[in-house]
Amino acid sequence: GADAVDVMTGFPWNGRWPKVIGIRLTGSLSGWSSPKDVILEVARQLTVEGGTGAIVEYHGPGADSISATGKATICNMGAEIGATTSVFAYDSNMADYLRSTGRADIADAADAVASDLRPDDGASYDQLIEINLSDLRPMINGPHSPDRAHRTGAEVGEAATENGWPLDVSAALIGSCTNSSYEDLTRAASIARQAAANGLTCKVDLLITPGSEQTRATIERDGILADLEAVGATVLANACGPCIGQWSRPEEVTSVPNTIVNSFNRNFPKRNDGSPNTFSFVTSPDTVMAIALSGRLDFDPITDTIIAPDGTEVSLDAPVGEVLPADGYDPGEDTFTAPPADPSGVSVEVAPTSDRLQLLEPFTAWDGNDYDGLPVLMKAQGKCTTDHISAAGPWLKYRGHLENISGNLFAGAVNAFDDAVGVGFDTTDGNRRTYPEIARRYHEADIQWVAVGDRNYGEGSSREHAAMEPRFRNGVAVIARSFARIHETNLKKQGMLPLTFADPDSYDVIGEEDRLAIVNLPPVPGEKVRCVGTRPDGSTYEFETTHTFSPEQVEWFIAGSALNIVRAKVAAES
Repeated sequence: GADAVDVMTGFPWNGRWPKVIGIRLTGSLSGWSSPKDVILEVARQLTVEGGTGAIVEYHGPGADSISATGKATICNMGAEIGATTSVFAYDSNMADYLRSTGRADIADAADAVASDLRPDDGASYDQLIEINLSDLRPMINGPHSPDRAHRTGAEVGEAATENGWPLDVSAALIGSCTNSSYEDLTRAASIARQAAANGLTCKVDLLITPGSEQTRATIERDGILADLEAVGATVLANACGPCIGQWSRPEEVTSVPNTIVNSFNRNFPKRNDGSPNTFSFVTSPDTVMAIALSGRLDFDPITDTIIAPDGTEVSLDAPVGEVLPADGYDPGEDTFTAPPADPSGVSVEVAPTSDRLQLLEPFTAWDGNDYDGLPVLMKAQGKCTTDHISAAGPWLKYRGHLENISGNLFAGAVNAFDDAVGVGFDTTDGNRRTYPEIARRYHEADIQWVAVGDRNYGEGSSREHAAMEPRFRNGVAVIARSFARIHETNLKKQGMLPLTFADPDSYDVIGEEDRLAIVNLPPVPGEKVRCVGTRPDGSTYEFETTHTFSPEQVEWFIAGSALNIVRAKVAAES
């Protein structure tokens, strides 16, 4: 979103020149295997940071066998491997989808240059991975990370037993942005019809989130929604919903260890319902439906059976879906409200007493001095995703109020010094407090501070609040072993310094009560930034950091934020 603002306001889009990872697909998907299994297998091989700084290009004869919405599922989850972007070559599946959604003119234009929208013969890649779709089997990844891969059935069951993950599932969820297409839901409905014909209903809550109003209206018109509801599913609003923790779960469920399965893209701790007791697994909609009917995490839809009410054993046939609706899409209800043609007379007024909305004040420009004596507000151990930095769920009601939503800052971060979650050392009085409270106190005392991260800091949702909140609370830098690309850019956009340890072992040197100095600012593209640490006993140490600032991004830092640059440009033009 922030990158789009740059382009819409006439600024260049900044991105590092990427590597290209080729994923060559052969064979074709069949049976219980689905496009979701492709990206879960890629995540297994590349991990959550293996695609960082790279475009992932899917190609080969198997690529053309996947529908346009199936390709979208795979590319949607490219963020989970850190990819700059993911791409499939243009093919007839895309043309069919464009025409089915009222964009025949775009399909015609693409058809005219189709050869230019496909990889050149003999194209080379920095890394090549080969996957035979015919050999791919259903996968289920988790908990706590989308690259923690298992095969469905016995393999995930054995891992659950070894790690103490509950095998009885407490909820099953299909939808969100990743797997909620017409094809996805018709495949799930084909399983539901089999179940209903044999007297089966879901053994756990099954919640369906359509991907759009168009999808919702179409599945209602075509009877798909009724098929899902017949086995006990509840269809929710067309929104992110449970994927970002926006659903109601009883405390008696979340207060104890429990397992959920979903077709979403991310499964970090506390993301889906705010509870550290919830073990979340991502898989295909087909597998979610099968597990909902069986109630067991270790259910293998290919080989296992479900006992019907009459005592018979029911085997589920492989799902069958419709790629596109035969009668076209139903656009559903049009809820778009157009802005006024002349906005010059419109003023935005926000009540000062509102706890949901607050007008943004510009961040202050850099004062021209090096940073010195910075306390370490937080040093994260292990994963520190954007959900750890700025939790979603109920907190999102404050996304229009930066001060209030900052009440969740680093609440999920694991303290590297004592393994506590969301609690650290307050240098103002030596007491231990929650990170949000320490950040508030530093802000009110006008104390600048630094945060320290581990590997792949800021992975997950491109949640701008995870960069805005530290800046709002007087943070000036984040130093990490490595960054997720989008979050690194978002920190730059807010006027902060995302710095990477030149030697990853320098992370271990920083103590809880140390003070850091960052010198020779502003950062110079291509040059390292020197940092000096001072321990409580007065002894010092130095380490170097690298960065990815471009000349334009250095201007963001100097101005205090990218938005300050945009504001100045708009003011000058008017």
